[in-house]
Amino acid sequence: MVSPKRRWRSSERIALSFLEELGYKVIETRKKVKVEGIEIAEIDAVVEDSKGEKYAVEIKAGRIDVTGIRQAYVNAVVAGLKPLVIAKGFADDSAAVLADKLGVKVIQLSDYFLVETEELELLIRSSIEEILLETLAMFIQPRTLSPEDKRIIKEIASNPTIYDAAESLGMDVRNIVRKIKQLQNKGILPRKIKGYNRIRLYASMLLLKQKLEELTTMIRSVVVSEESNE
Repeated sequence: MVSPKRRWRSSERIALSFLEELGYKVIETRKKVKVEGIEIAEIDAVVEDSKGEKYAVEIKAGRIDVTGIRQAYVNAVVAGLKPLVIAKGFADDSAAVLADKLGVKVIQLSDYFLVETEELELLIRSSIEEILLETLAMFIQPRTLSPEDKRIIKEIASNPTIYDAAESLGMDVRNIVRKIKQLQNKGILPRKIKGYNRIRLYASMLLLKQKLEELTTMIRSVVVSEESNE
């Protein structure tokens, strides 16, 4: 479930990126609006168009209503900027009429753009975070590998397909799948990863980790030996 805060932050990134594609330059984000030193509001962003005109941007994850139009207009006037709203559209005809009357520029983004693109962005970010966490956990947590574990991991990392790995190990595909599940149950390979290519990637990283640990141990031995000689 995507929280409202994360959903709005995603909408904000999408909206600002879209403005840049339209030729606007983002000058500032989350600008505080103050009157005689007292903060009265916050503007989502300040942008400048190709003519040098500066706008106070109000970003709405949904549709803009009359109240939102009024607030965007007031905030822009107090800040000495032109009002601009990015939303999925108007909540009703009254909001559209008021925006026209007050000179509030409204850029409407389709439901498909904001919803589908937003969900896609959040999905990608979530997937990347998950992969990074799994990778860090694999490198940080100590793992004791048996000779058999090392053999399986080495063949997985060395072979482009699961069929090639199975052949190199002298077993059928069902057996190597069983071995992979055993490695996942031990916590050596992440349980959530699916697909041989991702499993192969983690196997390669495990081998790299082993080599780094061996190199570190060797360097420490050399340093200790030199210190003892001194």
